[in-house]
Amino acid sequence: MSTNRPSQKYTNEFWTATSGDLTQKREPLSTPKYSSKPDQAIPIVIDPAIKQQDWIGAGAALTDSAASLIWHSQNEKQRDQLLHELFDPDQGGFSTLRIPLGSCDFQSQEYYTYDDVPFGEQDYKLEHFSIGTGKPGASDATKDLKYIVPVLQKILAINPAVKIIASPWSSPAWMKNTGHLTHGGRLRFGEFTGNGYDPFIDSFEGVYANYFVKYIEEYQKLGIPIYGVTVQNEPSNASHWPSMVWTLDEQAEFAKTYLRRALDQSFPSTKIFINDDSLHALDTPISEHVSPEQAASIDGLAVHTYAVPYNNLFNGIRRYPNWQLVMTERRCMMEETPEDAAHIMFGSIGNWLVRHGLSMITLWNLALDERGLPNAADSTGRRGVVTIDHKTGKVQRNLEYYMLRNFGQDVPVGATVVQSSNYTTDGIKGGLGSVAFVAEGSLTAHLYNPSSEPITAAVTVNGDGAAWQTVVVPAWGTVSLHKSVHEINTSKIPEDDSFPLNPTPANNYK
Repeated sequence: MSTNRPSQKYTNEFWTATSGDLTQKREPLSTPKYSSKPDQAIPIVIDPAIKQQDWIGAGAALTDSAASLIWHSQNEKQRDQLLHELFDPDQGGFSTLRIPLGSCDFQSQEYYTYDDVPFGEQDYKLEHFSIGTGKPGASDATKDLKYIVPVLQKILAINPAVKIIASPWSSPAWMKNTGHLTHGGRLRFGEFTGNGYDPFIDSFEGVYANYFVKYIEEYQKLGIPIYGVTVQNEPSNASHWPSMVWTLDEQAEFAKTYLRRALDQSFPSTKIFINDDSLHALDTPISEHVSPEQAASIDGLAVHTYAVPYNNLFNGIRRYPNWQLVMTERRCMMEETPEDAAHIMFGSIGNWLVRHGLSMITLWNLALDERGLPNAADSTGRRGVVTIDHKTGKVQRNLEYYMLRNFGQDVPVGATVVQSSNYTTDGIKGGLGSVAFVAEGSLTAHLYNPSSEPITAAVTVNGDGAAWQTVVVPAWGTVSLHKSVHEINTSKIPEDDSFPLNPTPANNYK
């Protein structure tokens, strides 16, 4: 028995489907009719009575590479259209960004920090500190002022509430025991610089904490607020691009004794996150590395999702459940299969991690070109959330884009994750996965199909009784549904431009 009766709670509904092979790209679906039985469909019950974490938002990293493409390869009209498409709450609704605090591997410029002095010298007063010279966006501008700052200013003019997390790949070389930006090395723990022994002024830890503060001050002067910082990007990675090695114990002590103390004097609301690495780094309970006193100075755990086992996550979030859990990095490769890319983006990140406490998704490069460039570190084959042709500024949208748009367009920032039925233990194997959100006058759910065949689902909401809506979830794909008493964002995605991808597969140049 079926009925056309409208929902008793919501006046507007918007349903879309996206397949893993992108033959469907957030394709609008007719609102399913109501039935009193799920019949042969897989039942999905959304239960707003069981509330979990708040939702902060989703976005990607604005590296120097991504910013240079948006600023240099696109004309003003193309740039304006793309940034509105991504960050306008009435369009894509992306609401988070990660930026490098200094250089990272994806650079169009030479590696730099904000206080580079010749080898053998020191600058404990940070008198040479600079995020760049010149007018933001000018051809003669340097460092962050060349590309990252002007693009950020454009984004914040579109959506002033975008939350920005900054991550260092390395301290200035003179603060490290190796004297080099690259190939790891460590902060000069326990050493003093300058002419004194005040641990908060003269120690390398104290000077480095003040380096963070000066960075936030300079960005604030440019109208760019920094929501949070991580102590170190991938602290277990001694790579041949800017990098620095920290243990969890060292991160926790630095955060509590130096960084939190320095931030509290000027920016007490700035969040501090530790780990900022894949889940292999959480192979033991985090309470073995971070004391309750240290944990009180830290706001959360940042994770990447390159390495498994994912259930290592529980070694972190179940010890200090008041911490925020944010994802700060993951990317796909140009030649990733639709199945693998969907498992990563829709399954592991968009389903499993959110179900288990994730409040923010920030993928890796917001944009790369058709060759996977610019890239100063000869790591090849990567792709961005969008691909920009480096000669014409034209745009193609990748699967990562559609995962983020499912969140940005359909999930209100500030919504709360609630319980929903789930038939996959890891977002990759098994049956349908789901994740659901409620906000004032609004309900959203994402259904994910990790299999190679379409699956029919029947959805109901606790409180509606036996009122099922049936929908087909495409292979390796998602259905996103949004119910609301308010007007719903039903904006359409532009058609992709046409240009060849990956024309020269082993790209190891800028």
